[in-house]
Amino acid sequence: MSKTLVAYFSAGGTTARAAKELAEAAGADLYEIKPSVPYTKADLNWMDKKSRSSVEMNDRSSRPALADQNADIAAYDTILLGFPIWWYVAPTIINSFLESYDFSGKKIVLFATSGGSGFGKTVDGLKPSVAADTVITEGKMLNGRQTAVGLKKWIETIL
Repeated sequence: MSKTLVAYFSAGGTTARAAKELAEAAGADLYEIKPSVPYTKADLNWMDKKSRSSVEMNDRSSRPALADQNADIAAYDTILLGFPIWWYVAPTIINSFLESYDFSGKKIVLFATSGGSGFGKTVDGLKPSVAADTVITEGKMLNGRQTAVGLKKWIETIL
């Protein structure tokens, strides 16, 4: 079995809970993607066009700075990469993360949380941030509480 990392960004805790459940079910290591400047509640107000998240998402070239670059990506074959869906795609901090490491030859399987939307064009938005030989695939929406059995069955299909 390949060595697996669950890497995730969570603004409000929902994706963090899903990531921890997934890492436990997969027997994988866990890494939190953190912005150098944490998001406040006001930053996340999607109804305010001047909020930090709105400004970042309206500029797809935005690359929020990361708090660290300590993930040992070279030690893993498969990365389960999780985030909340913002504006039908991954937050631009996910592009920051992908562009900070060498994912050549790696398999990245996405998982996400959302209040109502699916992955949309998330894969297309992330592919330019990794090497051409990196495989990025749409995985699973992990909204709500997950069962360990259900997660293990899904993991068996992707690893």
